[in-house]
Amino acid sequence: MALPSPHMRARKRFGQNFLVDDYVIGQIVDAINPKPGDNLIEIGPGHAALTRPVLERAHALTAIELDRDLVEILSHDPFLKGLNLISSDALKIDFSTLPGAGSLRVFGNLPYNITSPIIFHLLKQSGSIIDMHFMLQKEVVERLAAGPGGHDYGRLTVMTQFYAEVIPMLVVPPKAFRPAPKVTSAVVRLIPRKLDSERLQLAETLNTVTTAAFGARRKTLRNALGKLFSQEELTALNIDPIARAENLSVEQYVSLAKALKLREEQ
Repeated sequence: MALPSPHMRARKRFGQNFLVDDYVIGQIVDAINPKPGDNLIEIGPGHAALTRPVLERAHALTAIELDRDLVEILSHDPFLKGLNLISSDALKIDFSTLPGAGSLRVFGNLPYNITSPIIFHLLKQSGSIIDMHFMLQKEVVERLAAGPGGHDYGRLTVMTQFYAEVIPMLVVPPKAFRPAPKVTSAVVRLIPRKLDSERLQLAETLNTVTTAAFGARRKTLRNALGKLFSQEELTALNIDPIARAENLSVEQYVSLAKALKLREEQ
């Protein structure tokens, strides 16, 4: 079992939980399947549990780390040859400016407290990225991958699936981490969709529609979306006015966003 250095204590304010189970680490690296020549970006390398085996296979890797103490330690690790460290907040980085933009492969054990902001920051730059592999709370992965009709299906689901194909990969128990989190984790693969400019421009309007719908998910869509659409408009778009937010598919939400955007432009 790969134990973290005593100098690398998890910091609560960074949401750090270090991965230490060698078997699980191997499974995750197999899922990422890094190869020489890949343009790999790791977010939050921590104590390098994933960094080392990925480097062994790919020979080069860029890692983004917010914790300056970790940056100092990692930058002097003689076993991390080929590692390019960026001391920064991933949320502030324009990934289109990084070397290899357009074919970036992003991965990481994301801090659970900023999961959604990081994912959406990356999805909005999906033209720079060909795939992503992230360790998240299992319940978040279930929400990302959910289909219409269930409790897990929500605004996060619709917005993520609008941008990317979501593929759950493996479940990771709490004992694989130090300190052990109180929740079970899972690895998910996100493959950004090739969206044309017209569809990308729908994202803000889609966010408006899904926020309204899921913000009142116990109400019928006639009521939840009453400020955006009349009952007649919903019916004309083949949307059942007495359905609820979780009953609509991603494409039905896209059709609502298109209609709203068209009306706003007229």
